Amino acid sequence: MCYMNTKSPARETPQEIRLAVDNAIFTVMEGALHVLLIQMTKKPFTRQWALPGGLVRVDETLDAAAARILEEQTGVKDVYLEQLYTFGRLDRDPLDRVVSVAYVSLIAPPVSPTQGLRTTTKYSAVRWWRVSEASRLAYDHDEILSYARKRLAWKLEYTNVSWSLLPRKFRLTDLQRVYEAVLGHPLDKRNFRKKILSLGLIESVGEVEGGAHRPAMLYRFRSRRPRIVEIL
Repeated sequence: MCYMNTKSPARETPQEIRLAVDNAIFTVMEGALHVLLIQMTKKPFTRQWALPGGLVRVDETLDAAAARILEEQTGVKDVYLEQLYTFGRLDRDPLDRVVSVAYVSLIAPPVSPTQGLRTTTKYSAVRWWRVSEASRLAYDHDEILSYARKRLAWKLEYTNVSWSLLPRKFRLTDLQRVYEAVLGHPLDKRNFRKKILSLGLIESVGEVEGGAHRPAMLYRFRSRRPRIVEIL
């Protein structure tokens, strides 16, 4: 004899999950790694600082959303952009269930700390912060920033992505400062230069910078496209 289950199947709760992107935008200024932050006006994070971010539109890809929000909220565009990780802790947003796909962006140092920066009326300010001083951020952005910095350090060790943190022409000293700022410790000058020059990633542009007593040769990357190579 066969018995049928007469119980009604449990109804699944409809998903009400929002998808967002957040962006950790890095540059190196004054020998230190900096991150770009916006100041919130929305409760409960009023006056707190946060990574630029927002909801993804139904008609755009994640990459397109990250690029759009970056330009809308900060004025920054046409930069190195890479997907980092997905953050979905249940309590990461106190108002809604929001899953965020985080990105890392890298830009060359601006001429001044305020060059090209702007923001929308949704935020009260936008500015560069030393990563070492950026803490108690809104949402789970402390966690995102911490992981983004670790990922950046890893990438500088096995790729040529440091080109995105430098101007087109640079001194070897500038290149070493980028590595030291990201890694958080000094590097031996002689060994660093020997290794970098042996890899064939950069070439002299035939120009020098500085005074007559100690002019420094200027270099450029042969290619400004990501490449896997053991740097350190």
